[in-house]
Amino acid sequence: MKRKIITTADGSKTIQIEDWNEQYHSIHGAVQEAQHVFIKHGLHAVKLNSINILEVGFGTGLNAFITLLEADKNQIKINYTGVEAYPVLEDELAQLNYASTLNADGRTEDFWRLHRGDWELAFQITKNFKLTKQQKFFDDINDSDAYHLVYFDAFGARVQPELWDEAMFKRMYKALKNDGILVTYAAKGSVRRAMQSAGFLVEKLPGPPGKREMLRAQKKRS
Repeated sequence: MKRKIITTADGSKTIQIEDWNEQYHSIHGAVQEAQHVFIKHGLHAVKLNSINILEVGFGTGLNAFITLLEADKNQIKINYTGVEAYPVLEDELAQLNYASTLNADGRTEDFWRLHRGDWELAFQITKNFKLTKQQKFFDDINDSDAYHLVYFDAFGARVQPELWDEAMFKRMYKALKNDGILVTYAAKGSVRRAMQSAGFLVEKLPGPPGKREMLRAQKKRS
């Protein structure tokens, strides 16, 4: 499918899949969306000094990069697992501008290390941030009681509804530790109901720019 680099409303870039009219991030601001959904309502909601994170949809590495910066800023130890079936190409990555948009030009090499590290192997990016990238489909995720936090950043239900059903959220529920949380930009009623059917307690939160609501789900002890 044809892909192109576009500039979103906050000046940060993302990848657009033209056949689907779908983007890797919000056209209203890629960086703003990541900071609002995954950092403000995800990472900052986990009150621990050592956090295991699963990202469903590693993509451009934006969420991982911002999380790395937050780990160093707040001295939090993060073990980060990113799952991606179709890694982004290096020539596409070279056109992204996340370091400059985040006023982190001095950390550009860390962004590249996220992408150039070997797949399937854990490697240390900074003293606070360890990354494991797994190249596989999301329905091959089979972890159990492993993560405090899930960044659920798959393509939208409009184009890939099979990634947003009860079976997928049961996988996420199993992967999380008790009291762990899952955050996503999505807010559709069908997604909320699928999360609830999988066992999650689900809350609606204010969405990022351009979106009224988002969802956060928690795995509670039975």
